[in-house]
Amino acid sequence: MNALDLPSQTNFYKGKVRDVYTINDKLLVMVASDRISAFDVILPRPIPNKGQVLNQVAAYMLNSTKGICNNWLLTTPAPNVSIGKKCIPFKVEIVVRGNLTGHAWRTYQSGKRILCGAKMPEGLKENDYFTNPIITPSTKAAEGHDEDISKDEIIERNIVSKKDYDQLENYALQLFAKGKELAEKRGLILVDTKYEFGKLGDEIILIDEIHTPDSSRYFYAEGYEERQQKGEKQKQLSKEFVREWLIENNFMGKEGQQVPEMSDEWITVIRDRYIELYEKLIGEKFVPQTLTGEETQQRILVSLEMLSNEYSN
Repeated sequence: MNALDLPSQTNFYKGKVRDVYTINDKLLVMVASDRISAFDVILPRPIPNKGQVLNQVAAYMLNSTKGICNNWLLTTPAPNVSIGKKCIPFKVEIVVRGNLTGHAWRTYQSGKRILCGAKMPEGLKENDYFTNPIITPSTKAAEGHDEDISKDEIIERNIVSKKDYDQLENYALQLFAKGKELAEKRGLILVDTKYEFGKLGDEIILIDEIHTPDSSRYFYAEGYEERQQKGEKQKQLSKEFVREWLIENNFMGKEGQQVPEMSDEWITVIRDRYIELYEKLIGEKFVPQTLTGEETQQRILVSLEMLSNEYSN
């Protein structure tokens, strides 16, 4: 979809997956594209309906967790569009891990037992549960790779104050517990996820997306223990299978590495996996909706008009 032309627009930012329009420095219009990224690199081909899946899962999860922490979302006028409050973002991501997998497993496998200041006990296998979820924050890079960082470094470098950071961790653990509860009802295990927060005045606000296949990893609960005992791979719903495919084809986002060719068949596999996660997690049939750029813009304009009194200059 081409860039939108919105009234009172004061900024525009094109992220790896989302296009973000700032309105009157008070509202954000966030368009979830069909772009897909891995290892902080945008892959060359889009995934049909991915933006809709991400946007609708995020809206469902944000609405399901409002009792824990206020969030930025105000309305979703189109399948792949959200409008919400503009906050000043903290320059860290709070990553919560319930199981030893992905980046944590790769770190563990290399012989290290501390990740971002969090201790990982001896004797664990890939995908085992941690006794308690661990928090492994990362810096939020404007471009390029996010970097691992510890709580102590965040506070020492004054990236976030101790008071605010303690609250971020508190919210993140509560949100993770709620996410696990919602997943469990659907026969899934929320394995790990990331949260981003901002400030609106003195209030800490949950921003961006939560518990989506781009920000989270899910395992199927059925057969989990049996697969662990046999040392088999876990059946999962997340973007990790895309990362695994890239690693198998010698790509991890490092300089000089080439993204492998994405065939039509592979694009269909990725699309189907995103839809599978939507249907499993939300418990509803996914209904693809395709709007023209003009139709999307018109819906956004109607929503902005309704919000204009409260969020005008």
